[in-house]
Amino acid sequence: MTEGNIASWKVQEGDEFSAGDVLLEIETDKASMDVEAQDDGIMAKITQGDGTKGIKVGTRIGVLAEAGDDISSLEMPAEDSAAAPSPKEEASKPKPETPSESQALTSKPSPSSSADATAERSSKPSKKQTYPLLPSVEALIHQKGLSQDDLGKMTPSGPNNRLLKGDVLAYLGTISESYPTELSAKIARLSHLDLSHITLAKPPPKPEKKAEAVPGPVLEKPSQVAVPVSMRSVIEVQERVQRTLGVFVPLSTFIARASDVANGNLPRSKTYTPSADELFNQVLGLDNTSSTAGARGTFFPQITPPPTSAPTIQSVKAPVKRADIVDILSGTTKRTTPVLAAKTAPGMSSSVNVFSVEVPKGDEKRAQVFLDRVKTVLEGEPGSLVL
Repeated sequence: MTEGNIASWKVQEGDEFSAGDVLLEIETDKASMDVEAQDDGIMAKITQGDGTKGIKVGTRIGVLAEAGDDISSLEMPAEDSAAAPSPKEEASKPKPETPSESQALTSKPSPSSSADATAERSSKPSKKQTYPLLPSVEALIHQKGLSQDDLGKMTPSGPNNRLLKGDVLAYLGTISESYPTELSAKIARLSHLDLSHITLAKPPPKPEKKAEAVPGPVLEKPSQVAVPVSMRSVIEVQERVQRTLGVFVPLSTFIARASDVANGNLPRSKTYTPSADELFNQVLGLDNTSSTAGARGTFFPQITPPPTSAPTIQSVKAPVKRADIVDILSGTTKRTTPVLAAKTAPGMSSSVNVFSVEVPKGDEKRAQVFLDRVKTVLEGEPGSLVL
């Protein structure tokens, strides 16, 4: 980090703070972070306010006082020197070329000049080197038989004061003394990629999309389940109720009540979605204690006569004997109450009819169970539907 921005101060001038309190928030080109106080104190002066951009590292942004100090009587310290230039700025500045360096570049070093350069380097103060050494440098040192004292006399030119192989060769006089430094400056200069002259290419024109017809959803054809049901028992019960009670119960009442009985506790549909209460009961395990494992249906059969229905047998009616007025007055003839004859519904046979139900794909089993129940009730116990 070489510079940063001040997002905002969390304390104002004259505010007291404790160790761990956030003083301000700074921003870099990569992240934002909070600056916490190391000790208790007072904010005496803020020199760089909120939103200040491009503050170099080392620039004063504020002055802190110790806890209990009278900031009105404090003298502000003198401004520190300007921040040192960043390594990137140093590398970008061209170094002045001295006559000795230019001469070293144009002419090869002679043995005598190499010896003088070695002696001159030994007189210069060496920088603190970074350890451990690179494998190539360590191998060269062992090969040349150099000691630890010789390493202290070498001037490192690598990044972070790391000793390079060229520094060892320059110390031995094999190459020019200025070669490692010039090579490091060249690498630093070439490591910066200049993209100022590059312009972004225009994106290619997008091809026009042709409007495609979106196919509609394909509707599945429903399945039809049919069961033959005999209506003889129902007609007999209908006639018996009419003779004994004098009440006419239409066949539609028998069919509606049979459908209501058959719809109870059917298997669940393939497309059934459980409700929130049912899901909650499943989590608690209460669904296993329920006696009704199925669901109630809403089926109602469609009734059609068989395609080739057998001809119905018409009973021959006996001639009705008309009573004479004398017989009625004498009491020899009893007066009878007329009874309404049972009639089948239009479009329905008095013997066998086809009960059918249309259901979606996958629900054929539910429809078959429903129709079997209707058949069982109408053919076996139709009297239970009117009692």
